[in-house]
Amino acid sequence: MSTVSKYVIGNWKMQARYDQGIQLARDIASGLASLPPLPVQTVICPSYTQLHGVHTVLEKDRLTPQQLALGAQDCYPTPSGPFTGDISAQMLADLGVKYVILGHSERRQNHQETDAIVRQKVKAATAAGLVPVVCVGEHLTERNEGRAASVLAQQIEGSLTRDFKGLLAYEPVWAIGSGVMPSRKELVHKIRLIQALLPMHLMADDVDTPILYGGSVTSAQALPILSVPGLGGVLVGSASLQAKSFLEIIKAAATVAEREASGKPLPKRFPPSPAKNPTSAKNKDKAASQPATGKGAPSN
Repeated sequence: MSTVSKYVIGNWKMQARYDQGIQLARDIASGLASLPPLPVQTVICPSYTQLHGVHTVLEKDRLTPQQLALGAQDCYPTPSGPFTGDISAQMLADLGVKYVILGHSERRQNHQETDAIVRQKVKAATAAGLVPVVCVGEHLTERNEGRAASVLAQQIEGSLTRDFKGLLAYEPVWAIGSGVMPSRKELVHKIRLIQALLPMHLMADDVDTPILYGGSVTSAQALPILSVPGLGGVLVGSASLQAKSFLEIIKAAATVAEREASGKPLPKRFPPSPAKNPTSAKNKDKAASQPATGKGAPSN
C-alpha cells in the first residue's frame, strides 16, 4: 500500500497534559528535522485535546505528513448524530489527522468494543480518508491454552473490511505495559500466521498490508524487534512519551530498512522470552481484563 519501508507509531494514550504534549511534539519534530530523509513513516497519536495544537506544531516546523504524520487514538463509527462526547472520523480529518488507531485492547476491554464495532470504525475512517491502524492480539490465557491462532483469525475476520487498506498491529495483551515480550521465535510465528490469515479474508491476491508489533517496545529492543522478518514497524506506547527514546526507535527503524534494502545482515539478539518472567505478564493480563481506573490504568 506504500513505498514506506517501516512505520513507527507513537500512542500517547491519556498520559501527557496539553503543554507536555505540545512540547513533546516540538522535540520530536525538531529531532526529525535535524535528520536526513528516512525510509520511515512516523506517526504520533496525541489525545483529542492536543490534536489541533500538535498539528500547528507540525505545520510551523514545515514537516510533511511523510516525515511526521498526525494520528488519533480512536473515532466514532458514524459521521454525525446525537452522540455526546464522541468524535467522528471526518472531524479528525478536518484537524489534519491522517491515521487512526482502532480496536486497541484497552478500547476492547474498557469500552466493550467488539470486532463488529471495530469494523464499523474502519469503514468510517476509510470513508473520511484516514488510514486505519487496527490492533489485534491474544490474552495470556488464550496463548497458554493454544488458542492464539483462532483468536487472531476471529479478530482479523471480524474487524477488517474485505477491501481493507490500512495497517495491522499485533499487540499481545499480556505484553502491553508488562515489560515482557514474545520470544523472537514466537513473534516470527505470529507474523507468519497473520500473513497467512490476511489473504483468506481480504479481497486481494497480493496482500501488502503492513504488520506492526506493539507491546513493551523500547529503544533498547527496537533494532532486534524491527529485524523480525515480515515486520513492517512498531506501535509504541510509553517509549513514545520521551522524545529521545522515540527518536532512537525511529533511527532503529531506518537502520533496519536500509539494511534490508542493501541485503546486509540484521541483528538477531532479542529480549528475554516471557517464560523468564511469567508473573508480570500474568498479572498484567489479569489487570487488563478489568476497566482501568486511577493508578491502575494499564500502560504500554
